[in-house]
Amino acid sequence: MKETSSDKFLRKPSWLKTRVPAGKNYLSVREIVEQHKLHTICSSGHCPNMHECWGSSTATLMILGDICTRACKFCNVKTGKPEPADHDEPQRVADSARLMKLKHVVLTSVDRDDLADGGAGIWAATIRAIKEQSSQITIEALIPDFDGKPELVMQVVEAGPDVISHNLETVRRITPQVRSRARYEKSLKVLRTIADTGVITKSGIMLGLGETREEVLETLRDMRDAGVSVATIGQYLQPTRKHLPVLEYVTPEMFDYYHDEGLKMGFRHVESAPLVRSSYKAEKHIH
Repeated sequence: MKETSSDKFLRKPSWLKTRVPAGKNYLSVREIVEQHKLHTICSSGHCPNMHECWGSSTATLMILGDICTRACKFCNVKTGKPEPADHDEPQRVADSARLMKLKHVVLTSVDRDDLADGGAGIWAATIRAIKEQSSQITIEALIPDFDGKPELVMQVVEAGPDVISHNLETVRRITPQVRSRARYEKSLKVLRTIADTGVITKSGIMLGLGETREEVLETLRDMRDAGVSVATIGQYLQPTRKHLPVLEYVTPEMFDYYHDEGLKMGFRHVESAPLVRSSYKAEKHIH
């Protein structure tokens, strides 16, 4: 199950190879993203599925700027002091989603601990602007933890996205080493707050950071107990050598095992494969 190397940086296995982006829809979406200076986690996160999602008229747009107030050790998004919130952003994002002819949009954001509401107001305004622009576009909100404050989470819920997602990212034991400020129990509290409203609730984790099989299963059970119905499981890929190293490349067969175990636990949908990311095939998760 584990590849070894004398170097702490493991060589990528063959199953992590991806093809070069191509296709008319992909190129059209990329052009609009560049023209309108939009931030996408697809690009900043070096997502290996960008060509597939953009090609099927799905994109993940990042709001509230591209500078995060946290410094999680797995994430390639810039960290530092962000610019002030842009209150024209919701309409600009909505206009761009229409121009891209998106069928499904995933919204995410950097953490904005510098704002009194953590950016929840901009979140809600963006969701409403997209819905007003086109009632045909379905929306997933991939939210930060808003420091665990239910009233801020509820601002997003009340805006009416089709799916709300918040990622646990990793197992309980490793969370302090991987995430900045975020806490495992705090994230479970956020997920319970969402699920209690009846909205489709989703969460995801990365593998390869030193977790054990039982810890992964425990995390999936914790998700289910919190009301999560859609789970994503993917391989952690080190963005740069300044980030946490990959300790293991988990085999496709092991991902299949977690997929099957997740379904046995009662998840409605489980995406589990090496290249899966939280927004992978997100358009399927509303059904």
